[in-house]
Amino acid sequence: MNKMKRITYLTLLITIEIVLASVPFLGYIPLGFVNATTLHLPVIVAGMILGKKEGAIVGLVFGLSSLLKNTFSPNLTSFLFSPFFSVGNVQGNFASVLIALVPRMMIGVLAGCIYPLFEKGIKPNVRAIFASIIASFANTVLVLAGAALFFAEAYASAQGIAVSSLFTFILSVVFTNGVAEAVVAALICPVLVKAFKKVVR
Repeated sequence: MNKMKRITYLTLLITIEIVLASVPFLGYIPLGFVNATTLHLPVIVAGMILGKKEGAIVGLVFGLSSLLKNTFSPNLTSFLFSPFFSVGNVQGNFASVLIALVPRMMIGVLAGCIYPLFEKGIKPNVRAIFASIIASFANTVLVLAGAALFFAEAYASAQGIAVSSLFTFILSVVFTNGVAEAVVAALICPVLVKAFKKVVR
């Protein structure tokens, strides 16, 4: 793929990411205690089609949209993603920026690293499914790990649970929200990758 095509497809995927982030209930789906998202899908596709660098760029757009959403349309846990939001005596800080950006960028990096593996031994569709699941799960796990590492007491308080119950709560989110997002990615991303590859050729 030449440079102009790469830039064109990167721009397209960034545009899709922005549209998903901007349309209510399309990119961010409120579930009360957490927002489910479809914003990881263009990031995964970018990583698999264009590579880990471009995947990280689209992931950065995802992360920035999360930071902005949690700044201007906050909920009780927005301090996790925005340094400009506070609830009670808890203020978001630089760790909030890390939680908002790094896991989302890692989606694209992981998709770009995993998809090319075993290229000669495994069918592209199977590799795409595997890469989609791992990259999607990584986002969920890294976000929740950041919440537990940097904001354990505040996050537990916002969820109305004891700190001692936080690990169990996080596992429940991973195996509900995390599984749902991974399944969606595994179903949709391979189809999109196949379509993109046909156009690229």
